[in-house]
Amino acid sequence: MCDYSLSNVASRPAKVGDKLVTRDFGTGTRGFAARDNVRTAVCLLSGTEIAFTNRVAVGALKLFGRGATGIDHKTAIFRQVNKPTLRVHHDALEFPDGQIVLLTNLLEGQQATVLQLPAHPTNAAEREAQQRAAYVG
Repeated sequence: MCDYSLSNVASRPAKVGDKLVTRDFGTGTRGFAARDNVRTAVCLLSGTEIAFTNRVAVGALKLFGRGATGIDHKTAIFRQVNKPTLRVHHDALEFPDGQIVLLTNLLEGQQATVLQLPAHPTNAAEREAQQRAAYVG
């Protein structure tokens, strides 16, 4: 999925092996773009696993302006959060320690690779279990 604020930006679904970069699309949010086409948002499904090239940098408000904090993990799973709430950011990453960070809070220019897409459910029970696991908060 791509956040609501990317609805007017050209987009395409993610594929395994995609080389991504975090990008500010000028719409009030950041998201992923393909490294070879930064004008097109790459939309991930909940449950998609990605690996970052370097330590993940997150923008943070500090006492005297903005700064950055780092996350000590290079892999994450894409999630959707706060889905019942309209007009807020929903795209997030869940890291191995359980920390969840909105995708829009990642600093621009970070590189990642799509490792794995979520499995397609084969029956109603699997679909329901996948939806429960994909939704956070």
